[in-house]
Amino acid sequence: MKFLLTAAALSLVASASFAETLTLYTSQPNTDAQMTVDAFMAANPGIEVEWVRDGTTQLMARLMAEIEAGSPQPDVLLIADTVTLEGMAQAGQLKAYLSPEAAAYDPALYSAEGYYYSTKLITTGIVYNTGAAMQPTSWADLADPALKGQIVMPSPLYSGAALIHLATLTGDKDLGWDYYSTLAAQEARAQGGNGGVFKAVASGEKPYGVVVDFLAIRSKADGSPVEFVFPKEGVSYVTEPVAILESAKNVDAAQKFVDFVLSQKGQDLVLDMGYIPARNDMGVPAGFPAREEIKLMSFDAAKALADAEANKAKFTELFGAE
Repeated sequence: MKFLLTAAALSLVASASFAETLTLYTSQPNTDAQMTVDAFMAANPGIEVEWVRDGTTQLMARLMAEIEAGSPQPDVLLIADTVTLEGMAQAGQLKAYLSPEAAAYDPALYSAEGYYYSTKLITTGIVYNTGAAMQPTSWADLADPALKGQIVMPSPLYSGAALIHLATLTGDKDLGWDYYSTLAAQEARAQGGNGGVFKAVASGEKPYGVVVDFLAIRSKADGSPVEFVFPKEGVSYVTEPVAILESAKNVDAAQKFVDFVLSQKGQDLVLDMGYIPARNDMGVPAGFPAREEIKLMSFDAAKALADAEANKAKFTELFGAE
């Protein structure tokens, strides 16, 4: 019996020593990241995942420093937005991979060359306090002079989602920069990130705000006095895309990770976390309207990247720096 136990222990050690190790850098919240990693390892028992979690800006600063030093660590990225990954793709820092799971996705949600793939839809819409006098249904409603001084929104100088929102709305033929000029004339406050915006509206400090969907919808379910609106013109969105580094040391495991998060099982996990899955024909979390009722506005990641600095400068002219 002693020999059998020893042999079993040696077998475990041997199998562990041959396990693949995948290194993931992610901006997911810690709980979501742990859920993702645990589910992936359960589906791929021969792969161990080492992961680092931080905000996208901080992760990118770390990664660029590693690239500069010639020692990038991650095999795969799962971070906030496609604009960041579009920049890396153009710089030759991502490895193209044509995942078979892409067939279940709208082509607008992934790189045609396979450099990155969206995993969820986090939209930006309007939140209002239930004590507010007006119930907006469109972006145009925020231009009503009666709402002067009552609007708060995240700053694109601080928030990546807000920068994408700015690029989306200013690129719309019916809104454009005229809309942001109107918001500035409305004395809309543009400062900080989505969390601060939501707190200002929930507390009644500002009756109306521009914010990411899940903050308002989850908080309403918990009793917060807010309503969230998907404006009739459509919504901007960030997609928490996944990508493989050109320098990945474990390409096979990285490809398996991409396939997993895009798969039905991976997208069911996104739904369980309370987000809208990016995959077609999926349900939505409790409190969200039906998928077909949510209109996504047109968005071009390459153009948003090219225009980013000019957009920030023009925004600063209108609203000032934070």
